[in-house]
Amino acid sequence: MNLRKTLLAASLMAAIVPGISYAGPESGEREFTLSGTGVSDKDFDNSSFGVSGDYGWLTSDHSVWGIRQSINFADVQGADLSDDFWNGSTRGYYDYHFGSGAARPFVGASLGAIYGDGVNESAFAGLELGVKYYVLESTFILARAEYQFFFDSGDSAEDNFDDGAWQYVFGVGFNF
Repeated sequence: MNLRKTLLAASLMAAIVPGISYAGPESGEREFTLSGTGVSDKDFDNSSFGVSGDYGWLTSDHSVWGIRQSINFADVQGADLSDDFWNGSTRGYYDYHFGSGAARPFVGASLGAIYGDGVNESAFAGLELGVKYYVLESTFILARAEYQFFFDSGDSAEDNFDDGAWQYVFGVGFNF
């Protein structure tokens, strides 16, 4: 009889604990993410690698508004390797998350500016998708891909959609 109660209690705990440990963020919390990042042109001829940091606010259990900063070292095709090429981008973003389990896919959009050596300094808009996987209640790993298209004016945004760049990140984040 005692063994039966012990097994029943252990089974209930095993069923409840994963749900508790992956409760995830709630509206009003903030998040910080640090990621390794890469950017490639549409043909993957020119690439750069660097770091990206995000700081966001959860306005609901599924919506995050935030600001993102990336700094990259660039390898530009045909460039003299003795030159240092760097570029950066600063942008605001919005992401909508689906689900409430450990894995939370999301879609989003961003708007910002790119600057530095080896890039045409301009504004850009981007569409993104990714997934956060909660390894602890407030800690997640992140994978995200974003397609950015560059423009200097409203007219050039439509013309430049096909001449965009991919940005992809893999990192770790924390809710607090």
